[in-house]
Amino acid sequence: MTSLSQQPQTDAQKFDNDNDVPVLIALFNSTFEDFNTRLVLGNDEPIYLPANEACSYHQIVFAHGFFSSALHEIAHWCIAGEARRLLEDYGYWYCPDGRDAKQQASFEKVEIKPQAIEWAFTEAAGRRFQVSTDNLNGAEPDREGFTKNVAQQRSLYEQHGYPERAARFISALEATFSNRTQIGASVA
Repeated sequence: MTSLSQQPQTDAQKFDNDNDVPVLIALFNSTFEDFNTRLVLGNDEPIYLPANEACSYHQIVFAHGFFSSALHEIAHWCIAGEARRLLEDYGYWYCPDGRDAKQQASFEKVEIKPQAIEWAFTEAAGRRFQVSTDNLNGAEPDREGFTKNVAQQRSLYEQHGYPERAARFISALEATFSNRTQIGASVA
């Protein structure tokens, strides 16, 4: 999450980190044309920017060309309701790296659902999922406990269904990356 002063890179710029990033961008943008939302490679921290007078479409800006960052930000978008999608970063408060134990617990509580969806996206793309506790310079997170919570939420989604946009993107990812091996999650 960053300020509005961040300028995203264009899709024409190099994808140094992953050759599948251009494929992922094109897949998202074609799958969700009806939502006037585009996946955009960012320079720094991820951010969601609603359409405004300077840009006619909503932007999911992901960090540094990382495939996993894109999937994570798409997962947040898939959960956000219509009103939230009209607000920068969906109107949510974000406390950056360096959180104390209480702040980390709050962060993890709101990250369970998006990371459960990200897990499904990651496997649909034939990649290995790893939870992100996103707190390298703060309180030591309970990575194993958080992973279990995310896995439990994913199981609930598997049993009762994913949100509509998430299910749609899982199908698109599977169709595009179906030649990949499903390799599960990593707690390390």
